[in-house]
Amino acid sequence: MRLGRRLWPGSVRARATLGATAVVAVALAAASFALLGILHSNLQRSANDAATQQADTVGRLATQGKLPDLLPLAHGADFIQVVDAEGRVVAASQNLSGRPPVGHVRPHRGELRATWSGEPFHDEHRQRIVAVTAQTPTGKVTVYAGTSLRDADQADEITAVALGIGTPLLLATVALVTWWVTGRALRPVEAIRSEVAEITGHALHRRVPVPDAQDEVARLARTMNATLDRLEDAVVRQRRFIADASHELRSPITVLRTQLEVALAHPDPALWPDLVSEVLEDTVRLQDLAADLLLLARLDAAEPVESGPLELADLCRTTVAARHGDRVPVGLRLEPGITVEGNRGRLTRLLTNLLDNAQRHADEHIELALHADAATGTAALEVTDDGPGIPDADRDRVFERFTRLDDARSRDLGGAGLGLAIARDIATHHHGTLTAEPHPRGARIVARFPLSPPGAEMP
Repeated sequence: MRLGRRLWPGSVRARATLGATAVVAVALAAASFALLGILHSNLQRSANDAATQQADTVGRLATQGKLPDLLPLAHGADFIQVVDAEGRVVAASQNLSGRPPVGHVRPHRGELRATWSGEPFHDEHRQRIVAVTAQTPTGKVTVYAGTSLRDADQADEITAVALGIGTPLLLATVALVTWWVTGRALRPVEAIRSEVAEITGHALHRRVPVPDAQDEVARLARTMNATLDRLEDAVVRQRRFIADASHELRSPITVLRTQLEVALAHPDPALWPDLVSEVLEDTVRLQDLAADLLLLARLDAAEPVESGPLELADLCRTTVAARHGDRVPVGLRLEPGITVEGNRGRLTRLLTNLLDNAQRHADEHIELALHADAATGTAALEVTDDGPGIPDADRDRVFERFTRLDDARSRDLGGAGLGLAIARDIATHHHGTLTAEPHPRGARIVARFPLSPPGAEMP
C-alpha cells in the first residue's frame, strides 16, 4: 500500500496526464485488437469465398462427367486438385500436375465441404483450402481448392507494425498535450496558492489574482477574494472590539482605583457609606460590561444553545412584568398565538435590551407591539418611544458595538453602547433581523423572526 502511494504521482498535473494517457491507451488497445480482428476476418472470408467458388465450379464439372485432366484456375484461386475415394489424383491444376494429394481432410458424413488453413506447398505462406465432395458417374470424388493467404498475412503484419509504432506515438502526443493543457489550466491556481501563502494577519489587504477567463478557476479566485474580504472585516472588527473593550474597561477600573486611593488617603469613617455606594455602583457597571463582553464573545463563537417553539406574546408579558423601577411605563399591544423558534433566554435578553434603550431615551411613552406578517411569514416585534428619535444617517450605525449617539454620550445614561449590538447579534443568530425604522415621533426598533411551522409543540 505504501509503495503504491509512493509510485502514484503527487501533483494534479501528473495525475491528470497519467489518467488521460491510461484511458487513451486502453481505448487504443481495444480499438487495435478490434481492427486486427475485423481485418483478419474479412481477408480470411475473401480467400475462403474465392476457394469455395472454384471448388464448387469444379465439383459441378465432375458431377456432369466433364472433368478435364488439366484444370484451369479462376481469378483468386492458387491451385485445384480432384482426388477420388481411393486417394488417386483424378485431375489437377498446372501447378499441382504430378503431385500427390494436397490433403486427406474430407467433409464429415452429411456435410458437403470442409475448410482449413495449411501449407500444402511447404512454402513461406499459408493457404486457405476448401474441400468439396461431388458424385461423378465413376464414384465420389473430393475437390480441393486453395487460395493463398500471403496478402492477408502481409496485411495483418503491416497493420500490426503500424499500430505498434503509431500507438506509442499517439500516446506520447496525448501525454504531452495533456501535460501542457493541464499546466496552463493550473497556472492560475498556482498563482492563487502563492499569493495566499504570502497573506498573513498583517497583510489581509492583499487579494489573489483573478484570471480573465470566466471559468471555474476564476470563480474560485473571486470566492477566495470574497472570503478574504470577510476575514479582513472580521479581523478589523475584532481588533476594534478589543480596543473599545479595553477602553471601556479601563474607565471604571480607573474610577475604582481613584476612589480607593482617596479612601486610603482620607480614612474618615463618615465618608465610607458614600464611598462604598459609589464603589458598588462602579463595580456593578463593570460587572455588567464584563457580562456583555462575554455574551458578545459567545455570539461571535456561535456557541450552540437550546432552542424550541416560543409564544412571543407570553414572552413579552413575562419580560415586562419582571421589570421593576422603570421610569416610563410600557404599553402592550400583543397579537396572541405567534410562535417562533428560538432560545428563551437569548430572546428575553434581546427584548430587555430594546426596552432598556427605550427607557433611556423616552419622554413619556413606550409601546411594545407584536404582530404577524403573513406576506413575509415573519413575526414583527416593535419597540417605540417618544424620545428624540434616531437620525436617518445613524439608523444602521446605532447597531454597531460601542456606538453612542450625540444625545446619549454620557456613560451614566447611554451605557457602553453594546445593548443594540447584542440585540442585533441575537436576532441574526435566530435567522431574523433588527432594524431602526422611521417613526413620526421618537424611535422605532423592529425585530423580525421567521414564524414556526404549524403544529410545532410548545416546550
